[in-house]
Amino acid sequence: MRGEPSCPKCGGRVRTPGLFADSWQCDAHGSVHPLQPVLPPSVEALGVVVHRSRVPVWMPWPLPVGWLFSGVASAGDDRGGGRATALTCSGPGPLGGAGELMLIAEELGVGLGARYAGIPGPDPGPDMCVDKPAHTKVLAAGRPTPLWQVQGTPDDRVAFAGEALGLWVWAIVWPQETGLLMYDELVLTDLRDAGAEVDLLPCGALSPRLLASPA
Repeated sequence: MRGEPSCPKCGGRVRTPGLFADSWQCDAHGSVHPLQPVLPPSVEALGVVVHRSRVPVWMPWPLPVGWLFSGVASAGDDRGGGRATALTCSGPGPLGGAGELMLIAEELGVGLGARYAGIPGPDPGPDMCVDKPAHTKVLAAGRPTPLWQVQGTPDDRVAFAGEALGLWVWAIVWPQETGLLMYDELVLTDLRDAGAEVDLLPCGALSPRLLASPA
């Protein structure tokens, strides 16, 4: 597990702000919001991300039956706060086997969602035809939120993206078959607004998806 910030778009090394640049710098992508080191899933680690985030930390709540919280990551620094969050849950897929769901909230251009979706970034791209009917929808912070399937993802996953609270929201699911979960109209809670019930959140093992290099 890496112990230093990295580029949210490519996972590469980043340079801290200094004399010649007032932002974090990636050799390949220039100015970025650094992806902070991933911590093992726990209520305490989740609280750290929630407390410093300027964007939602989406969690399906209630969790699907048998599913567990399996990790969280954040892009941003102490000065500017979290500008993107990625939260993973793991559990039994609708057609059997194990499944994983990653929910991402991010500002325009951060690139974290595109990285985990496995597409060129930094945002969902021109193939997301929002002038056509949405493929599915979720209830995000009490609001019906349409999501469109993102084209060009690797065969091992399916990704959906849309807009919630003025920010990108991504739902990325492994494997593709587990994507059926997205047609049950999931209810997403912004954990920044959650109460004491979060203290009872069931935690599993850390998802390797959060540590993976771009596809």
